[in-house]
Amino acid sequence: MIIYVAAAIMEVARMLNNATLSKLREMKLSTMAKKLEWQLSQPDMQSLSFEERFGMLVDAEWLGKRNRRTDRLIRQAGFRFPASVEDIDYHGKHGITKADIMRLCSGTFIQRKQNLILTGPTGIGKTYTACALGRCACNMDVATQYTRIGDMFFALEEARSSKTYLSFKNRLRGVPLLILDDWGMKAFTMSESHDLNELFELRYDQASTVILSQVPHSSWHELFPDPTLADAIMDRFIHNAYKYNLTGESMRKTIAMRGFESDDA
Repeated sequence: MIIYVAAAIMEVARMLNNATLSKLREMKLSTMAKKLEWQLSQPDMQSLSFEERFGMLVDAEWLGKRNRRTDRLIRQAGFRFPASVEDIDYHGKHGITKADIMRLCSGTFIQRKQNLILTGPTGIGKTYTACALGRCACNMDVATQYTRIGDMFFALEEARSSKTYLSFKNRLRGVPLLILDDWGMKAFTMSESHDLNELFELRYDQASTVILSQVPHSSWHELFPDPTLADAIMDRFIHNAYKYNLTGESMRKTIAMRGFESDDA
């Protein structure tokens, strides 16, 4: 009789646990369900209090949701490189230090709605550095968008022709961190100048923008056909920006040389 009762209790417990797992999955708490299944399979878990076990379930679900959101933000950002600040190579690079990167990665400039300018020759690592900082922002739950400025202008024209310009402009205005690459590869047209003026006006003191350019910011006025527009654009961006001019060996050249040495060895 005792064995029968014990078996019946175990069966009831199993059914209750299955029902609980089913409800957790139905509520889209899949990580919590997996963690509960694991707890049920570990005899030593029974020595923990209900509060301890429940706290472990909540922590697992919270961390799982946070990681999934971070992964989604990284995918949506469209970074050119899967970069990380840990992998930034400072060897032979001047104009920015590891301490500078750590301060930027803290996200304070984003919280303060400030901007960032990274200039320097091609291959110096501007894009990689910006993508790494953007990934830091995503890790802090900050929505980020990377785009080459030529692609942005093309998308704006597409939006105008498809009657979605307003919604596209609002997305650019609203993203907390916007990274614009290849700034100044060619002079801006009057139409592009007006687009930039409007964009920076909308984002001024509202969101942060990162600009990557081979052209020193002191020469940016020459990129615009209208000096008055140039003044307006620069006034809304530069005075509120951190500025770093990177110099040194090209990362592409360094990587190629390392590969050559490796092959030669």
